[in-house]
Amino acid sequence: MTKTEAEIAKMTKPLIEEAGYMLYDVLFVKEAGEWFLRFFIQNDNKKVDLDDCEKVSNLLSDFLDEKDPISESYNLEVSSCGLERHLREKEHFAGAIGERIIVKLFKNQNGKKEFEGLLKDFKNDMLTLIDDESNKEVAILINEIAMSKILYNWEELKNE
Repeated sequence: MTKTEAEIAKMTKPLIEEAGYMLYDVLFVKEAGEWFLRFFIQNDNKKVDLDDCEKVSNLLSDFLDEKDPISESYNLEVSSCGLERHLREKEHFAGAIGERIIVKLFKNQNGKKEFEGLLKDFKNDMLTLIDDESNKEVAILINEIAMSKILYNWEELKNE
């Protein structure tokens, strides 16, 4: 998380929690020449819908307009963290133990830059996963990760 994202998260987290939601992540990114401030929220039952996003967006819009913490013009977006939520922070990895994940690395490790498998553990900035391909444990330091997210079993959803 960048310094700006961390400051925005710290500032807005109490407001989001007061509304009955949990702040999962904040992204401040530039895409196609435009800045986007994205909030990812969740709640206890993990079913965030459009009405929830609109409610939080309205709260954040008024709050951020008043505080004006970002000098650039930006688009505000609020959404659910989703079934295939990204894992960026230590808390994300700790909360995803037992889930299937994909991890993409900055550099090759054991001849690979991408691993899929079960997240077995996360301690001391290192995750351990059972690699689907080799069925062996792979240890990866969090600072070696370019991107990581939960892999949802969509076939399971079809069978429900």
